[in-house]
Amino acid sequence: SVVTSGDGRWAFANNAGGESVSVIDLQSMEVVERVAVGTKPIVMRDADGRLFVAAEGDNSLSIIEYPEPAAVNAGLKNEVVVLGMIHGTHRTSELYSLDVLRQVIRDIEPDYILTEIPPNRLAAAISSFAETGRVTEQRVRVFPEYMDVVFPLSREMEFEIVPTAAWNTQMNDYRRKALNRISSDPERAEEWAEYQEALTLMSEGFGLRADDPQFIHSDDYDEISRLGLEPYERLFNDELGPGGWEAINVAHYALIEKALDERTGEGVRILITFGAGHKYWFMKELRQRADIELLDARDFFPHPEPD
Repeated sequence: SVVTSGDGRWAFANNAGGESVSVIDLQSMEVVERVAVGTKPIVMRDADGRLFVAAEGDNSLSIIEYPEPAAVNAGLKNEVVVLGMIHGTHRTSELYSLDVLRQVIRDIEPDYILTEIPPNRLAAAISSFAETGRVTEQRVRVFPEYMDVVFPLSREMEFEIVPTAAWNTQMNDYRRKALNRISSDPERAEEWAEYQEALTLMSEGFGLRADDPQFIHSDDYDEISRLGLEPYERLFNDELGPGGWEAINVAHYALIEKALDERTGEGVRILITFGAGHKYWFMKELRQRADIELLDARDFFPHPEPD
């Protein structure tokens, strides 16, 4: 929903899937600030020159003072780079190998790396790496980009690892059982066939370029991903609960958004690393932020020599 201030200068949009309210300057018609509030802000009211925001996720009330026009966006913009990860394929790919990824991160020189690591798993991963030089935490170990690249690089570079994954074991178990139930239900055969066909078309769309970082970080890749995952989201999202495609992306992005909001105006470089399939969803949201400058990830990868 959108609420306007009494003087008609500001509009406020609640970001119901996250923990912030966007401030819109009605003169420039631009989002100029995001203010951190409670989880799942729903109800907003303008009163006495302030905005009252009720968040149903944590039953909190936030009171926002209207900004002074000169104070808005006074800080520096942060630079943000989104890298799509291909997980285990990094170990076999020549174009997007772990060595390539390692050098790209060196070239990006991030101050923060937002990772597909749940907040409750990071401390154990850091502890095991500090003690033994190896990451033994089970959830983090499934990602070679973290185990073999990001954690080792943390010893030679000065960046902070930020956990921004909303995934947990309960979500995974619930989703797996729900998908097994759907796939074996004769009455859902058409839906399952549509989903499988979309995955096939997505794979064909990627073709031999599936591990090419120049292609992975293109708009074409994002559009193929969006179309390929649309039936999965449309047909099964609600039934898969918090592990549904839209639901998990909303939850992931809420943690990403919180991390970005906490660093607004610092003038730092932030690297976001998630599975490449999530990238189109995140890019759509990130393009709405006025406090960041999105950098093209392709500029940091080697460019193929022309034939």
